Parts: sequence; C-alpha cells; structure tokens
Amino acid sequence: MKKAGTADLALMGGSIPFWLFDRMTKLSLPIVESIILEYGKQEFLRKLSDPFWFQSFGSVIGMDWNSSGITTAVMSALKKSLNPHSNELGIYVCGGKGKDSLQTPNELVAVGDKTGLNGNELAKFSRLTAKVDSTAIQDGFQVYMHYFVVSDQADWSVVQQGMQTETSKARRYHWNSNSINSFVEEPHTAICGDFQGEILNLVDKQAKPTQLAMLGIAKENPEKMLEEIKYLTMPTYKDIKAKDVDLKRLGSILWLAQETGTQNFEDLLLLKGLGPRTLQSLALVSEVIHGTPSRFTDPARFAFAHGGKGGRPFPVPTKVYDEVIDTLKNSVEKAKIGDSDKQNAIQKLTQIAQKAEKNFTPNDNFEALLQKEKDDAWKYVGRTINGFSKNEENKNGI
Repeated sequence: MKKAGTADLALMGGSIPFWLFDRMTKLSLPIVESIILEYGKQEFLRKLSDPFWFQSFGSVIGMDWNSSGITTAVMSALKKSLNPHSNELGIYVCGGKGKDSLQTPNELVAVGDKTGLNGNELAKFSRLTAKVDSTAIQDGFQVYMHYFVVSDQADWSVVQQGMQTETSKARRYHWNSNSINSFVEEPHTAICGDFQGEILNLVDKQAKPTQLAMLGIAKENPEKMLEEIKYLTMPTYKDIKAKDVDLKRLGSILWLAQETGTQNFEDLLLLKGLGPRTLQSLALVSEVIHGTPSRFTDPARFAFAHGGKGGRPFPVPTKVYDEVIDTLKNSVEKAKIGDSDKQNAIQKLTQIAQKAEKNFTPNDNFEALLQKEKDDAWKYVGRTINGFSKNEENKNGI
C-alpha cells in the first residue's frame, strides 16, 4: 500500500480575497487540463491524492504554503473551475465544507445519473471514507471537510480534513481508488498532520485481529494502539525560511527565468516576450503539471511563483499571475486542436531547469532573494489583503 507522505498543518484564519480566488480558479482549470491532456484523468486523481503535490499545487496558485487553508482553497477552486467543464473533462468534484459535505452522496448519485456510473455505490464509498476517518481512526481530529473527486471512468480520490481546535492543528486525509484493496485495511494514500504519538487506527493491517475480535462477542473490548504513519512536517510559522526550500532547485528556476538564460534555447522561442519574472512563475507551474513525485518534497518552493495573500513570502504579482493564466490557457486551447508546440515549450521549462540543477551552485543569500521579490512587487502590480504594493523609492522621494 502506497504511503505518499504527510504534513503538519496549522489552523490559520482569514478568508481568501475575491481578486485572488478568482485567479486561483482561472489558473486551476488549464493546469488540470494540461495534466489530463498529457497524462490522463487517472494521473490527475493520483496527483490529487499525493499530499506533497497537493501542497505544492496550493502554493503555486498563491495560497499560504503551510496553512490548513490550502485544503479549502484548492478544493473550492477545483470545484468551481472544473465542474462547469465536467462533460468535457470527465472529472466531477463533489462535496465541501461543513454542511456542504453532507450533500456529497446526493451529488454523487446525480453524477451517476449523468454518466451511467453506479452513483449509489459511489455514495457508499463516500460514506465509508468519511466513517473510517471519523470513527475507525480515533486521532482526536474532528472531520469537517469532505471532497470526493470522480472521473467518468469510475476512478476517484477523496480529500478530507479534520481539526483539533485546542491545539490549533489540522489533519488532512488522502484516498485514491487505485490504492485501495479494502476500506478496512490501510486504505489511505496518506494522512497529513502532526505526529502525536500512538492513536487508535482500526484500519491498519496489523489491526485485523482487533477488527475480528470487535466483530465477535468478546468479554473485553480489544484495542490496538498503533503508531501513525510518517509525516512531512509543515512548520507553524508563516514566513518561508531557507531550510524550507531546496535552494538548488529554486536557483535553477531563477537562472532559467533570466533573459540571458533562455535566449539560446530554440525550444522556448514560443515563450519569448513573457519576461523573466513570468517565466519564473511559468516554470514552477510547469513542474506542478509535469514533475514526478520526488519533485514536491519542498512545497515552499512553489510559493515563489505567485507569493501569498498575506505578503508571505511576498505580495501576489497579479500582472505576472494573469500572464501565466493567459499563456497556459492559450497553450491548452491550441493543444486541443492538435497544435502542441506551446504545451511542449512549457514542459521544456521543467526539463531545462532540472538539467541545470546538476551543476548549479545556489546563492546562499536567501534573505536577499526574498527582499528583491518584495522590492520589485510594485512592478508586477503586487497585492495583498492589505492593498497594493508601492514603489518605496518613489514614495521616499528618491
């Protein structure tokens, strides 16, 4: 059974401003379309069940890179962007947060009516995944969010999240239909959250004797306390630090983004005119589309595409964000009619950056890099929840 990894998630408040969520929605669609065009629906669902990829995707669309809010942002954006195109994509996003999550079975029955899938069976799977994470796994987290994403080929992934308000922590649970042999024996692709010692996990394969004992009439109520699976630890601080990023990988992206670094690559001629800052963001988006699982061990790196709503690590460069949306959307539309040149050029960004990593020596001055992004934010119409970025030099009369 595949264990994709885990992450510590901090409960952080604050809503997503419309100007950012609108862009998240617009960028999510061509990213998913690109993945489906290149690798198929089943691969998109696999990526969705990988918490490392999930966290990286949330970062690249501009959400706080280590916040539990990534779950809400990603799934809300996907539901809004993909469902209007479900007939074309063959992907349906059901479920939601709080009371909306209770409608998931009904939504799945409706999907079954549209597609010919067994909607009642999908609804049963939805209830089972929710029941396992809220009852069979007693880890102190109250599940409050449940999303069920299904393809017209009956493959599916579930992303749900629980909270523990007294510790200000969240735990995210990932499921994928192709990784499940049994709902009651290690069905998850990953469980994401703080390691808090031993918990009651009745769906661990080692708990089979416990399951059997509980089904029988036993004098004692048997319990099997099992160590939780390994976790990718996501820090609770909001800023990004050098230790959170693979500087060799990030450095090669920054090198690639410079005009002097791309002018000699014939494969990238179709991307000319975008400017180095847009190429930086596009290269990171390209990796979310084309990168293999090992490329997502440092989700913080993907925040260097579009920053964050709170200005961490820097304000959202809305001009760059819009150029990335337009470029990716244009490449997808051309690919649909058989012209894949631009799609190939975007994929080439990832290949060139990865090749450059082998002999790349990163700049150790990570703080200077962050400061430059903040100083230049006004050039790209940088924006946070507090307003637009300003040119500090002009502001001071220099």
